[in-house]
Amino acid sequence: MSGLLGLGTQPDPANSEEGGPIVLILSGQGNPGEKYAKNRHNAGFLVLDEIHAAYGFQPWRSKFESEIAEGFVGPDRVKTLLVKPQTFYNETGRALSKVAQFYKLSADDIVVLHDEIDLAPGRLRLKQGGGHSGNNGIRSMIAHFGENFRRVRIGVGHPGDKSRVMPYVLSDFSKADHDWFDPLVKAISDALPFLAGGNDERFQTEVMRLAPAPKNDPKQQR
Repeated sequence: MSGLLGLGTQPDPANSEEGGPIVLILSGQGNPGEKYAKNRHNAGFLVLDEIHAAYGFQPWRSKFESEIAEGFVGPDRVKTLLVKPQTFYNETGRALSKVAQFYKLSADDIVVLHDEIDLAPGRLRLKQGGGHSGNNGIRSMIAHFGENFRRVRIGVGHPGDKSRVMPYVLSDFSKADHDWFDPLVKAISDALPFLAGGNDERFQTEVMRLAPAPKNDPKQQR
């Protein structure tokens, strides 16, 4: 498989780093570069940065059209790969397909973290399967993997009008947004061992316990 990917002679992924094979891929959705780094559309990348620091993952390195980092999650030391595709948001699946092929993993082993305008700010929902609901990054994932991967949907709220959606998600989180977003990012990281262990319901419940969503939807009228 590595030859098909143009990687030349590579070590077996199971033995390429300490601790055995990668068994879980956590992929954020976002756009590469400083211009987009703090955008709402980069919520998934921002969560991965928190996880990377909190769990002491190895340094980021460039591979598979992505930034990747290996590490372990939770007391069971689940070997995990963080992936930030550098293909831009709408081509997430292209990069992830290269990662999954190399590490011999399937859709069941992948969790995608992404912003969700159809959830109020600070809300979080974990789901497996289903359609793309207009999210082009998820559309790309479905094209490459089918629907059976898990999605951590991070609510960022809706600007109120369809014509304002793109400027809204490609704008930075506001100062007020950080009152709920920063605790939510930390809660996702803190609750991650439940997700890594396959206890999806407990993960979602724990995140909402640690970082309750704002009672009112502070939509920004622009």
